Amino acid sequence: MKKTIHVSNQGASLDTSRRNFLKLGGIGLAMAGLTLVGCDDNDDFQIINDGNIFDLGTGDVGILNYAYALEQLEADFYTKVVNNFYTGISSTEKEIFTDLYHHEVIHRDFFKAAISSATQNVLPKLEFQYPNVNFNNRSSVLATAKALEDTGVAAYNGAGKYITNAAYLVIAGKIVSVEARHASAIRNLINPGSADFSGDDVVDANGLDLAKEPKDIVMAAGGFIKTPFTWKERGIN
Repeated sequence: MKKTIHVSNQGASLDTSRRNFLKLGGIGLAMAGLTLVGCDDNDDFQIINDGNIFDLGTGDVGILNYAYALEQLEADFYTKVVNNFYTGISSTEKEIFTDLYHHEVIHRDFFKAAISSATQNVLPKLEFQYPNVNFNNRSSVLATAKALEDTGVAAYNGAGKYITNAAYLVIAGKIVSVEARHASAIRNLINPGSADFSGDDVVDANGLDLAKEPKDIVMAAGGFIKTPFTWKERGIN
């Protein structure tokens, strides 16, 4: 049986009259909510639970839980940013961070809905920590946002090859394009008017965004994640 998954952005609407970087980027995906058709009740998913440690699982559901973990992290980070903006923040920066907050919350809720439609074993709500982040300092917040957005883009690019459900692959491609716009916006705040949006640290010799394996992504983001989990299928124990 096919299911339709829809996550509304009600309560997270954006001012469409603003013409900042993100609006010019054509970011309609996050503005309109996300819809996914094509999840079968009988999709071949497997979840492995080892004691109290949650395993992300195998197949496409493992990828969905992986993306859900990263979106939880980004949503949590931007929630902290917008709830206590750093000293001296400009109105433009407030707009951008507020937009990013709305987008990541929508992405997070979408993945929770998508996984819940396929299995009862959904990654639980994770706890995060930011030991080296000063949320009252512009440079600290921007540097962390840059690291998270760059990591998110590389994560989706690296995981795409493991997705077997075409509908999931399409939606992942749409979300990674949004994450790439986030990364560019943050880099432009750090160094306005520069070409840092396509820096050598995020674009390879072929002009393509970097793609990283899940194991490398979890290692890079692990310092922020307090709740332990495993993904044995991808060598994350």
